[in-house]
Amino acid sequence: MLDLIQPTTGYVSIDDIKVNESEAWKSKVAAFVDDSFLIGYLTPEEYFYFIGELRGQNKASVDEFLKQFHDLFNGEILNSGKYIRDLSKGNQKKVGIVGAIIGNPEIIILDEPFANLDPSTQIKLKNLVKELSKQEGVTFLISSHDLSHTTEVCNRIVVVNKGQLVKDIQTHPETLKELERYFADQVNLSGELN
Repeated sequence: MLDLIQPTTGYVSIDDIKVNESEAWKSKVAAFVDDSFLIGYLTPEEYFYFIGELRGQNKASVDEFLKQFHDLFNGEILNSGKYIRDLSKGNQKKVGIVGAIIGNPEIIILDEPFANLDPSTQIKLKNLVKELSKQEGVTFLISSHDLSHTTEVCNRIVVVNKGQLVKDIQTHPETLKELERYFADQVNLSGELN
């Protein structure tokens, strides 16, 4: 989706712009896939300012933006005097996710956002995603193996198996059970095939 890997067939387009033919889509999209998206030798503040500059934000606007994450950062990220590489995996993930939100992108792609986070931070992140998703024109694309968290924050869930779309569900109160049944059936089918 981010033109990181060339497809063997087909293409991805954002607003009718093929991502492998133009970079015009990049101003609308932000992502945090893994810690390779971070710059380990920067402090979190330096990283946020760098991302802000890429997205047309000055330091003052980035500082103002970061105030809303005081609770999420839990006093462990800003003004810690640490480089990103010296933060815990969970705190690195917080830096990456918040960095992806800087500049109000329309599409925010997160891969396994709840992994390596303690339970209270997972709840804070779920609340953050829900709140930002309410804003007009903001879409989160979350790739996750965690069915419980995913069903709590997503209003639509797409299941892809070996490159094929196998389920497209508008989230409802029974979605988690529906997905659990689907995956249980897949386990049973694979056991029967062996």
